[in-house]
Amino acid sequence: MFDRLGRLRNRILALGVRESDRPEDRLRKSALVLTAVLITVLATVWTATYLLLGRPVAATVPFAYQAISVVSLVYFARTGDFDRLRLAQLSAMLVLPFLLQWSLGGFVNSSAMMVWAFTSPLGALVLYGPRQAVLFFAGYLGLTVVSGIIDPALAASAAPLPDAVRLLFFVLNLGAVSLVVYAVLQYFVAARERALQATDDLLHNILPMKIADRLKGGEQRIADDHASVSVLFADVAGFTGMARKAGAAEVITVLDRLFTEFDALADRHGLEKIKTIGDAYMAVAGAPDAREDHVRAAANMALEMVPAGSRIAAEVGWPLEIRVGLHTGPAMAGVIGRRKFAYDLWGDAVNVASRMEAHGVPGRIQVSEAVEVALRGDFLFEERGAIEIRGLGEMRTFFLLGRSKEDVV
Repeated sequence: MFDRLGRLRNRILALGVRESDRPEDRLRKSALVLTAVLITVLATVWTATYLLLGRPVAATVPFAYQAISVVSLVYFARTGDFDRLRLAQLSAMLVLPFLLQWSLGGFVNSSAMMVWAFTSPLGALVLYGPRQAVLFFAGYLGLTVVSGIIDPALAASAAPLPDAVRLLFFVLNLGAVSLVVYAVLQYFVAARERALQATDDLLHNILPMKIADRLKGGEQRIADDHASVSVLFADVAGFTGMARKAGAAEVITVLDRLFTEFDALADRHGLEKIKTIGDAYMAVAGAPDAREDHVRAAANMALEMVPAGSRIAAEVGWPLEIRVGLHTGPAMAGVIGRRKFAYDLWGDAVNVASRMEAHGVPGRIQVSEAVEVALRGDFLFEERGAIEIRGLGEMRTFFLLGRSKEDVV
């Protein structure tokens, strides 16, 4: 039974929603549909009660809302015209409670029926925004003033309801309005929180969490100097030629499988993924959070990337040979741009690491002398010799072979 009710609720909330709708538009549509359905169902009580009390004129008002609501919801389901549904619903919520109050003889005889009308400016605030909601709130205040002016005449000419009935309707009106407002706002706030959490998760996937939190906190410019970091580059040797012979779907599948594995390695060893460019992968240890063992962390990740590439090559049927470059030194880091912004690194540490990878050997990890010095004794190296680094001249390089026996736990 609960499953059926859940499916029915989901179908109702999805009424008029289109795949092309933005998340906030879907939320507004669902909130309005939920409000309309709740009030339509509750209006049945008022319609039936006024008929039983011999007040057919009063009964026509909640029935009129039900008719307007059903017609507008059906129209919305067929056309997706949210603007008309919104205007029809908020206008009916604003005007009809006052008409019902006047038909019953004013504030006291109607048990303050006008309280229902307050759902209109509240709804406008959520569904339109602050500026448009002012018009509905002004309408609510205007009708309240009119009600106060004409109330003595209405009360004098109306046949009063029994005290017990008036008390019952006070309870029903206040309780039902509170229920509708709370239910809709609770749904709206819960949905907004889920949407904000999804946005935060997406932002944290794009930027380091620390950097994302600084941006959310209002920091306009993020630019940090890091005295010592380790930068890692990796790519697939000969990938351009292989990709030329394959389709887009296959290329994306292979890269997604490979980079997902690299992401897992980065998480395991505490590196921050910076970006991918084509088949190249860049990560850093020691930024944005400084750490003393950044060279060791980067080396450990590099040692697992090459065999990971071989393992994935066997899975996807591509001859993936991973080439890795690693260097350590100072770097600058920050966020650039205002649209599609990115966290990036600059400096000699980045340039040298890139050259280590570009001039490397497939299936091997080429590192600078600075890395070899930092890890000497704990890791095994093979000297390759000197290579020319544009702008920096000749640099002594090594191949990283693995951890030394003393360092392996």
